[in-house]
Amino acid sequence: MGTHVITGAGSGIGAAVARRLAERGEDLWLLARDAVRAKELAGQFPGARTFVGDLANPEKLAWAFGHQPLPDRIDSLQHIAGVVELGAVGDLPAKAWQRQLAVNLVAPAEITRLLLPMVRIAKGHVVFVNSGAGLNAHAQWGGYAASKHGLKALADSLRAEEHGNGVRVTSVYPGRTATPMQGSVHQQEGKEYDPSRWIDPESVASTILTAIDLPRDAEINDVSVRPGL
Repeated sequence: MGTHVITGAGSGIGAAVARRLAERGEDLWLLARDAVRAKELAGQFPGARTFVGDLANPEKLAWAFGHQPLPDRIDSLQHIAGVVELGAVGDLPAKAWQRQLAVNLVAPAEITRLLLPMVRIAKGHVVFVNSGAGLNAHAQWGGYAASKHGLKALADSLRAEEHGNGVRVTSVYPGRTATPMQGSVHQQEGKEYDPSRWIDPESVASTILTAIDLPRDAEINDVSVRPGL
């Protein structure tokens, strides 16, 4: 049985991964943005442990983590939470850039820094759920894509730095997935949302579990997941 730290476990891909790991009897530590959300997660995943840290304020994570129990070892650290705000570069205000960079890039970097000693102990795995936007930027997606391009750079650097410590690093690049975030994206785009057109979160969860379950003689560095025909 392993110990897994997950952000974004409340819905979508994060919830699918947490549910699958819980069914296997794994030890879950779920990050919540506040105490109310932590209570909700505890009810959603009986037996899981929760701790609190606001990804929108990454500079406060060190203090928050320093005042709560943390796992002694971490077999997988999974960065799944994210936010998206669409807008043209000529229109998107600084606060929208800052929010997306904070949640999607700076917070994962800071959480990784704070928890890396426990990942090293387990020779564990760091998973970054990126996006197709982390590989290709399109109109109206500049802020989000910039944060996800940065997340790819973070993962690549971490992989090179921690290979000698036995830490594996995987970036997963899902296409449009049927999650609450996708509903928000469609609303921002002014389009009707039909979840059946997009990837089931369970399919992305299967990809993540394949990566972390891979025997120690191999490592999946980057994997793209696209909607089927």
